[in-house]
Amino acid sequence: MSAASEPVSVRVLDREYTVGVGADEREALMQAAKLLDTQMREVRGANRMAAVDRVAVLAALNLAHELQQLRNESGQRERELAGLLDELQRKLDGALSATEPGS
Repeated sequence: MSAASEPVSVRVLDREYTVGVGADEREALMQAAKLLDTQMREVRGANRMAAVDRVAVLAALNLAHELQQLRNESGQRERELAGLLDELQRKLDGALSATEPGS
Protein backbone atom coordinates (compact mmCIF):
# COMPACT_ATOMS: atom_id res chain seq x y z
CA MET A 1 0.00 0.00 0.00
CA SER A 2 1.26 3.45 -0.79
CA ALA A 3 2.28 6.03 1.78
CA ALA A 4 -0.61 8.33 0.87
CA SER A 5 -3.42 5.97 1.78
CA GLU A 6 -7.06 6.77 2.24
CA PRO A 7 -9.55 4.82 4.33
CA VAL A 8 -11.91 2.61 2.32
CA SER A 9 -14.79 0.68 3.83
CA VAL A 10 -15.63 -2.78 2.50
CA ARG A 11 -18.29 -5.26 3.54
CA VAL A 12 -17.43 -8.92 3.91
CA LEU A 13 -20.03 -11.37 5.17
CA ASP A 14 -22.20 -8.56 6.51
CA ARG A 15 -19.35 -6.98 8.47
CA GLU A 16 -17.74 -3.69 7.63
CA TYR A 17 -13.98 -3.27 7.55
CA THR A 18 -11.97 -0.11 6.93
CA VAL A 19 -8.69 -0.49 5.11
CA GLY A 20 -6.17 2.15 4.11
CA VAL A 21 -5.20 2.02 0.43
CA GLY A 22 -3.76 4.32 -2.19
CA ALA A 23 -6.27 5.91 -4.55
CA ASP A 24 -4.94 3.78 -7.41
CA GLU A 25 -5.58 0.58 -5.43
CA ARG A 26 -9.14 1.34 -4.36
CA GLU A 27 -10.90 -0.50 -7.20
CA ALA A 28 -8.71 -3.59 -6.81
CA LEU A 29 -9.48 -3.67 -3.08
CA MET A 30 -13.20 -3.44 -3.76
CA GLN A 31 -12.98 -6.33 -6.23
CA ALA A 32 -10.94 -8.41 -3.79
CA ALA A 33 -13.47 -7.76 -1.02
CA LYS A 34 -16.31 -8.81 -3.32
CA LEU A 35 -14.47 -12.01 -4.25
CA LEU A 36 -13.77 -12.80 -0.59
CA ASP A 37 -17.39 -12.08 0.36
CA THR A 38 -18.61 -14.44 -2.37
CA GLN A 39 -16.21 -17.18 -1.28
CA MET A 40 -17.17 -16.83 2.37
CA ARG A 41 -20.87 -16.96 1.53
CA GLU A 42 -20.34 -20.12 -0.53
CA VAL A 43 -18.38 -21.75 2.31
CA ARG A 44 -20.96 -20.75 4.88
CA GLY A 45 -23.77 -22.00 2.62
CA ALA A 46 -26.95 -22.80 4.49
CA ASN A 47 -25.13 -23.10 7.83
CA ARG A 48 -25.57 -19.55 9.07
CA MET A 49 -24.36 -20.59 12.51
CA ALA A 50 -20.85 -21.48 11.29
CA ALA A 51 -18.14 -19.56 13.12
CA VAL A 52 -16.90 -16.63 11.08
CA ASP A 53 -13.25 -17.51 11.69
CA ARG A 54 -13.80 -21.04 10.34
CA VAL A 55 -15.61 -19.67 7.30
CA ALA A 56 -12.77 -17.17 6.73
CA VAL A 57 -10.05 -19.84 6.94
CA LEU A 58 -11.89 -22.21 4.58
CA ALA A 59 -12.52 -19.37 2.11
CA ALA A 60 -8.84 -18.37 2.32
CA LEU A 61 -7.81 -21.98 1.66
CA ASN A 62 -10.09 -22.12 -1.39
CA LEU A 63 -8.64 -18.87 -2.75
CA ALA A 64 -5.06 -19.96 -2.01
CA HIS A 65 -5.70 -23.25 -3.82
CA GLU A 66 -7.06 -21.43 -6.87
CA LEU A 67 -4.06 -19.08 -6.83
CA GLN A 68 -1.63 -22.01 -6.64
CA GLN A 69 -3.36 -23.73 -9.57
CA LEU A 70 -3.09 -20.54 -11.64
CA ARG A 71 0.60 -20.19 -10.75
CA ASN A 72 1.23 -23.81 -11.74
CA GLU A 73 -0.59 -23.35 -15.05
CA SER A 74 1.29 -20.12 -15.71
CA GLY A 75 4.63 -21.81 -14.99
CA GLN A 76 3.75 -24.64 -17.37
CA ARG A 77 2.82 -22.15 -20.12
CA GLU A 78 6.09 -20.26 -19.54
CA ARG A 79 8.10 -23.47 -19.87
CA GLU A 80 6.24 -24.42 -23.07
CA LEU A 81 6.79 -20.95 -24.50
CA ALA A 82 10.49 -21.03 -23.60
CA GLY A 83 10.79 -24.39 -25.40
CA LEU A 84 9.07 -23.02 -28.49
CA LEU A 85 11.29 -19.94 -28.48
CA ASP A 86 14.41 -22.12 -28.18
CA GLU A 87 13.23 -24.23 -31.11
CA LEU A 88 12.56 -21.14 -33.21
CA GLN A 89 15.98 -19.75 -32.33
CA ARG A 90 17.64 -23.00 -33.45
CA LYS A 91 15.69 -22.91 -36.73
CA LEU A 92 16.64 -19.28 -37.33
CA ASP A 93 20.28 -20.00 -36.55
CA GLY A 94 20.19 -22.93 -38.96
CA ALA A 95 18.53 -20.87 -41.68
CA LEU A 96 20.99 -18.01 -41.23
CA SER A 97 24.03 -20.28 -41.28
CA ALA A 98 22.74 -21.95 -44.48
CA THR A 99 22.58 -18.56 -46.22
CA GLU A 100 26.04 -17.41 -45.15
CA PRO A 101 28.68 -17.36 -47.86
CA GLY A 102 30.86 -20.45 -47.81
CA SER A 103 28.16 -22.64 -46.32
